Amino acid sequence: MLKITPLGGTREIGLNMMVIEYGDTAFAIDAGLMFPEDYMLGVDIVLPDISYIKENRKRFAAIVLTHAHEDHIGAIPFLARDVNVPIFGTPFTMELVKQKT
Repeated sequence: MLKITPLGGTREIGLNMMVIEYGDTAFAIDAGLMFPEDYMLGVDIVLPDISYIKENRKRFAAIVLTHAHEDHIGAIPFLARDVNVPIFGTPFTMELVKQKT
């Protein structure tokens, strides 16, 4: 059975992150952040809720990045320290990710 769960990026600009699950295997598409809104005083960045990924880290096979915008790759440093899986993207995207990790 295929299961798709958005962890961020719906009804907002930023936080793009989705989990795709098939059987016992899962992977994330994108890991973006969002820059704070005016009312979020004292907040530097907003991250998607990755608790589901952390709780199920043994089932995760990879992170797939669609492109190199911050709202799609900005949360990689925070996710990569908790989930050790391969990250896939275009050479340009991966070069920017390398600068973050």
